[in-house]
Amino acid sequence: MLERSLKLPLGGSQSIFLFGPRGVGKSYWLSRQLPGALYIDLLDSQIRFDLEVDPSRLRRYLSQDLNQWIVIDEIQKLPELLDEVHKLIEQEGRKFVLTGSSARKLKREGVNLLAGRALTYKLFPLTAIELGCQFDIAHSLEFGHMPSIYDKQDLDKADYLNSYIKTYLKEEVMQEGLARDLAAFSRFLEAASFSQGSTLNISAIARDASVKANTVADYFDLIEDMLIAYRLPVFTKRAKRRLVAHPKFYFFDAGIYYHLRPKSILDSVSELHGAGLETLILQDLLAVNEYEKLGYQIFYWRTSNGTEVDFVLLGEKKLLAIEVKHSSKIDRSDLSGLRSFAKDYPEAELICLYLGNSKQEIDGVKVLPVPEVLLNLESYL
Repeated sequence: MLERSLKLPLGGSQSIFLFGPRGVGKSYWLSRQLPGALYIDLLDSQIRFDLEVDPSRLRRYLSQDLNQWIVIDEIQKLPELLDEVHKLIEQEGRKFVLTGSSARKLKREGVNLLAGRALTYKLFPLTAIELGCQFDIAHSLEFGHMPSIYDKQDLDKADYLNSYIKTYLKEEVMQEGLARDLAAFSRFLEAASFSQGSTLNISAIARDASVKANTVADYFDLIEDMLIAYRLPVFTKRAKRRLVAHPKFYFFDAGIYYHLRPKSILDSVSELHGAGLETLILQDLLAVNEYEKLGYQIFYWRTSNGTEVDFVLLGEKKLLAIEVKHSSKIDRSDLSGLRSFAKDYPEAELICLYLGNSKQEIDGVKVLPVPEVLLNLESYL
């Protein structure tokens, strides 16, 4: 089993929310961390129905051991159960780990996440650090970092990812009543895949998907709440130039993106895998920043004339500007965005990640191989 970098304070008495997209291994990982815990799976329709009828029946499932951890999987399936959880924490000192793959229902129901009585953590797809010697860029660009890709020897990887897209990204939204028109939502997902790593243009995506613009805006909110997409805001701190206003969009895993995006003979490798490489790097930036509690805010930077830096990390003591190039060679023209950024933010550390093998420095920019950085990411942040 691959060791995950996330560390939960399981030796204490405070309850925990653990969020992450479906399939990143929350339940399996917790079963290894808490082998003696009581597990209540709200994906089990019989259990969910029983607790829907009367949430107070939760007490019937519990043992007399007040120190036993109680894991409730997919808490967003039954948000009203949180009131009962809250009572058990207050009245009996019970300890819960509540997992969720969507924040949408919790937000909609006005749930206050137990009024601060539970800590919140996130689990992401596997990182390069966690994969170690199994990390391979070509493989990652095609299949991503979902744990099942690496845990199951006889798995048809492409079939698994296509199934994930069909059963989770599409059918689950229908089952939960989150989107009424599955055909429209499916067209939206495909249209959105062409915006991977790009500034969002809601009107253009609506036109391509034959869906109203306000519906497309709702769909983006939906997939972000389902934790399967990110929108990076524009870095505007102390701005000296006119900047674009719209966020940049990414699906959460490079393999999901690759298998969701329609492909044709007209696609260039740099177009397809360039966005995928940015996705891999963003996945690890988000995960390591969260796991190590580094406290960075993550943005991108783009001026109105198209000058761009892929990622800007703003921390308490550091400002990092990172450009990603799907190329094995770098020359000065590839670094124009970073140089422009440095004129406005001279305190920034400038990094260009590429597919070559050697480290070098050009015009004050550290040019570094992707594997070297991802396998040792914490030391670069």
